[in-house]
Amino acid sequence: MIVIMRDGAAVKEISGVIRSVESAGGQAHVLNSGQRVVIGVNGPGIETTSKQLGALAGVREVVTSPPPFQLASRLFNPDDTVIKVGKVAIGGGTFTIIAGPCSIESEEQLMKTAEAVKTGGGDMLRGGAFKPRTSPYAFQGLGLKGLKLLAQAGQAFDIPVVTEVLDTRDVSWVSEYTDVIQIGARNMQNFSLLKEVGKTNKPILLKRGMLSTIEEWLNCAEYILNGGNTHVILCERGIRTFETYTRNTLDISAVPAAKELSHLPVIVDPSHATGKISLIGPTSLASVAAGANGLTVEVHCNPKEALSDKDQALTPAQFSDLSIKVRALYKFMSTQADNANDQP
Repeated sequence: MIVIMRDGAAVKEISGVIRSVESAGGQAHVLNSGQRVVIGVNGPGIETTSKQLGALAGVREVVTSPPPFQLASRLFNPDDTVIKVGKVAIGGGTFTIIAGPCSIESEEQLMKTAEAVKTGGGDMLRGGAFKPRTSPYAFQGLGLKGLKLLAQAGQAFDIPVVTEVLDTRDVSWVSEYTDVIQIGARNMQNFSLLKEVGKTNKPILLKRGMLSTIEEWLNCAEYILNGGNTHVILCERGIRTFETYTRNTLDISAVPAAKELSHLPVIVDPSHATGKISLIGPTSLASVAAGANGLTVEVHCNPKEALSDKDQALTPAQFSDLSIKVRALYKFMSTQADNANDQP
């Protein structure tokens, strides 16, 4: 249920709605955009109080049948959410590039790659300390040592860092070493993990599951938002289809669809979507054209020696070239949009 307050509703009127919701055993999530106040309401049996809420002072409308992902929906927040990570903004009128190795392998490898990301136009550094691999015999990451190296690289190059968490038991201390916590495709519907990261105040990068619909993806974001963490970034990384030429199939339509349904920023991972160096550039440009708020791509200082995903890791030179191209396209599209808005 969503309660939309009248413009200029008084603080005591907003507090009155919150008290009524909580007295009925529900939870109230308040969004104050400065122009209007919207209150997301959930809890067992709370629908029975809709008439009472609608009669309270300051209430303009009660929407009793919002989408199941009500806090993530445009109905709850019609404005684009912008997430701040240090000096970096994700969403709104910015385009953010997250780049780095699939796995953190050594201090030398990470530092060289971090330097390449920073000088090549990246805004954030990604790197895997814990790796969920298809084979139990494949390289699983350096764990805590890798986390410490990632934090060290972030500090050395003054760049925010992103890493994946796999286990609820690791969330609290992974938060100590990273600026953004990633939930990978395999864990998108790990509801215990979603609830745990929902308790943090760290931005969460939520990748779409390889067999998941857009609605399922947004419902998983809802778990995090419902926990109190409003800093969620959606990531389309390709879905599993009958196609075998690419690693996955990039669902480019998911970008505008998710942005139409939700206020959360949407980025694209063309590395995992395609699995091929030759396809990362074209799909990155397509992502910009589709309205993505950013990219996350794999970069390695020496891809031939990478311990994981070597076939989809860009060299520093390839990454720099990609960064120039996608930013040029984004700037062109933004200028065109501004010119169109200025037309009488």
